[in-house]
Amino acid sequence: MLLAACSVRKWRIRRRVIWTMSATLEQKPSMTAMVTAFAAIYLVWGSTYLGMHVAIETMPPFLMGAGRFGIAGALLLAWLAATSAAMPTRRQWVENLSVGAVMLVGGNGLVAWSLHYVPSGVAALIIAISPIFFVLIEWGWPGGERPSLLTFVGLALGFGGAAWLAAPWENGVGGHAVHVGGLLALVGACVLWPFGSIYAKHLRNPVAPFMASAVQMIGGGLGLGVVSLLAGEWAGFHLTGVSARSWGAFSYLVLVGSLVGFSTFVWLMKHTTPARASTYAYVNPVVAVFLGWLILDEHVDARTVWSAAVIIAGVVLITSQKGRRKEGKVSRNT
Repeated sequence: MLLAACSVRKWRIRRRVIWTMSATLEQKPSMTAMVTAFAAIYLVWGSTYLGMHVAIETMPPFLMGAGRFGIAGALLLAWLAATSAAMPTRRQWVENLSVGAVMLVGGNGLVAWSLHYVPSGVAALIIAISPIFFVLIEWGWPGGERPSLLTFVGLALGFGGAAWLAAPWENGVGGHAVHVGGLLALVGACVLWPFGSIYAKHLRNPVAPFMASAVQMIGGGLGLGVVSLLAGEWAGFHLTGVSARSWGAFSYLVLVGSLVGFSTFVWLMKHTTPARASTYAYVNPVVAVFLGWLILDEHVDARTVWSAAVIIAGVVLITSQKGRRKEGKVSRNT
């Protein structure tokens, strides 16, 4: 009896070790997998602009984000548990919950708050600098990737194209004071999202990408829930007041925007350079503009087409470059 119990225990430990090793030391993904992943975050996150616009018509923004990420994280965690995936250790729980809070509260939350005070064109322009922070933070991280000169050229092209597309100088900003707190919040979001992403990439004892995504979304959902409570969004909110249109958009954000989009981004951060993964920040506005033209009959002019071409040129330059790992000590604090 004791021997049988020991055998079962050894088998379970062995299965956990094998699963963890396979998650950590995965084979290099195929070109098809990489192209599919990039297409997913480009198209999915580009479409979430429209989804969020519809969802917050009758939902408070922070509460909507809390529900979106919390539900998506719980669903993914339940599926992983059902497939006998190894659960994170206590330290891994703490690390990934913290990463999720930094990325989703510091990133999404600050952007949502800033849009009450900063014109959308200015916001889009500032958000377009986030790939630069991805590259700089990764470059400065112990054991991080050193970007090539062409990577910086690609970043400049991408930012220039995004600036041309956003055109904040045409949104009534000139001659009007811009809310300093809103600008600082946007810059903070541009720093916190890359910092959390790169911190997770360099964790010394990481969990598998999908498990990391599940726990991080739960952490982000909890953090956004607290922010929503502090912002007073829960007062007077009733589920019966949410329209069917907003429920449909919310469901799309949970199942596609978060489960597919965020999980794909976490996977990409494990398998490619931060500079490449961050190119979504340049492509998503182009996708959003195209969907606005296709679905909402919004106007698209020649400038939109040319700015999209400049952005695509920058993305091609960035994604064609191979990162070079810096010589020196690997990070010990993770």
